[in-house]
Amino acid sequence: MIHPEEAERLRGVNVYLIGMMGSGKSTVGAELAAQLRFQFFDTDGLVEQVGGSSIAQIFAEHGEAYFRDLETQVLAQLSSYTRLVIATGGGIVLRPKNWSYLHHGLTVWLDVAPELIWQRLKRDPGQRPLLQTPDPQAALYKLMQEREPFYAQADVRVPIRSETSPPQLVEQIWQAIRARLRDGIPS
Repeated sequence: MIHPEEAERLRGVNVYLIGMMGSGKSTVGAELAAQLRFQFFDTDGLVEQVGGSSIAQIFAEHGEAYFRDLETQVLAQLSSYTRLVIATGGGIVLRPKNWSYLHHGLTVWLDVAPELIWQRLKRDPGQRPLLQTPDPQAALYKLMQEREPFYAQADVRVPIRSETSPPQLVEQIWQAIRARLRDGIPS
């Protein structure tokens, strides 16, 4: 449990959760925000609101570039506020412009083992437009490999190698953030 005086060490700086689809950013983000007494936002949910349809429909009707444009627009809006925990889409790190917004806060990479992500996603890969291939597992591993150098630019890396409950994961994230805060909040 994060004590309120500990949360003040963040000085209101936003926390951006980055990582692959299925890494638990949305689930753990809501829990982390509650403990920090920050507001929680999920960029994918906001993109669906702005786009007026599901992510799968946005991809199908307008393509990935349009989705990424909406995602950047949402991120730009959120970065102007403080005291937020923001779960980002897995590909948000691909655009250099997005890093200009992510650097307004503390980025936390949920580095989940590939096998664990696949176990989570294989139940319903149909919900993930980028996995709509004859071999969704191979597509996932390829995406992870391509994105890892971008994720590695995060301020904080939290390795996750086995299923962990959201409260346990929040504690793990907070310990990693505290270690980073000892070195100073990134600018």
